[in-house]
Amino acid sequence: MMKSEKLILETPYGTRDLLPRDAAEMRHMEDMLSRLFRSWGYDEVITPTIEHLETLVPRIPEENSLFMLLGNKNKLLALRNEMTTPIARLVSSRLKDAPVPLKLSYLGNVFRVEQTQMGRQCEFHQAGVELMGSETPASDAEIISLAIESVLTCGIKDFQIHIGQVDFLDGMLAYYEVGDEQSKELKSAIECHDIVLMNQLIDTLPLSARDKETLKALPLLNGREDLLKRLYGFSLNTQSLSAVDNLAEIYALIKSYGYKDYVCFDLGTIRDFNYYTGMVFEGYSIGLGFPLCGGGRYDHLLTEYGNPMPATGFALGMERILLALMRQGGQIPPASKHVYVGYTDASINEAIRRATELRRQGKVAEIGMKGQSYEEAEQSREARGYELLEYFG
Repeated sequence: MMKSEKLILETPYGTRDLLPRDAAEMRHMEDMLSRLFRSWGYDEVITPTIEHLETLVPRIPEENSLFMLLGNKNKLLALRNEMTTPIARLVSSRLKDAPVPLKLSYLGNVFRVEQTQMGRQCEFHQAGVELMGSETPASDAEIISLAIESVLTCGIKDFQIHIGQVDFLDGMLAYYEVGDEQSKELKSAIECHDIVLMNQLIDTLPLSARDKETLKALPLLNGREDLLKRLYGFSLNTQSLSAVDNLAEIYALIKSYGYKDYVCFDLGTIRDFNYYTGMVFEGYSIGLGFPLCGGGRYDHLLTEYGNPMPATGFALGMERILLALMRQGGQIPPASKHVYVGYTDASINEAIRRATELRRQGKVAEIGMKGQSYEEAEQSREARGYELLEYFG
């Protein structure tokens, strides 16, 4: 290496190395979730980290949130910024003739250009499921209930799922004859929880003072089962009324799963991707200002790929789950390291045979790389975190 060259030993902005304990915690959580998804009948799929740019751009809020690459023959590519769109592409191509409903799960890393902060990186890991080919409230109730069970499986106890309904807000905006551009601006303000901007936008609408106050109250509407009864008292068109009916049906089924105590309704929850069409939800833990998980119904996305099909799903942010677990005083149990095998130089062959035998029994067994005294082997066992020492010599 030339002296003028400089090694860069830091990771790129917004990324991080996972050290052995970090990697073990992430893998342990992934294994638990993989088993859980499989127990609910979801088959795992793996899609490329890189997608064609045009596959992703129409379905994201801002194109500049993508990491873009120049591929073969100057083709523009991008690192995937979420998992739903790649799976929609996959289902509309390789699985277009598969029987429905399709129940698919995934574990993978995704990439977004953004300001990093606690719990938010440019590269992060997601686990989730997609249920495609069913439009029933039963499918939405399953997705929410599986999301709740996923968070519980990871060891998080203190959290709440906030459920909204995109159709309810769309119906109200249509009822008050709010134009498309103004509706888009209002939704953006609500999604960002910018109540000041939302109120300013509503004040510019040609509505009565009473109607303006009704619209201003929508994103602040939250509560439990009693909120559904209150919503029926609003000026509702058919679209908004159907949205409330839909939430009521979903909630009744969530109660059958035994998870009603983890659920509340929040009409300010509309999510940040533009493909959601009905029920949406986010999961929050006390002390974290960002959702642990989120998802919802997206009945039109697969139509864009020439494969019309209703769909619903959710994703968990793995780093956020680990952060919430740490803040709640929980921890992922360290991976077991069972036996360190030490030996004198004359006994290396016997030590190798024993380590091989232990591994075939399902044990984690590490053999020393050189001959040691018993005391040196015991020091190695302790330093490397093994439960037992077997020594040959």
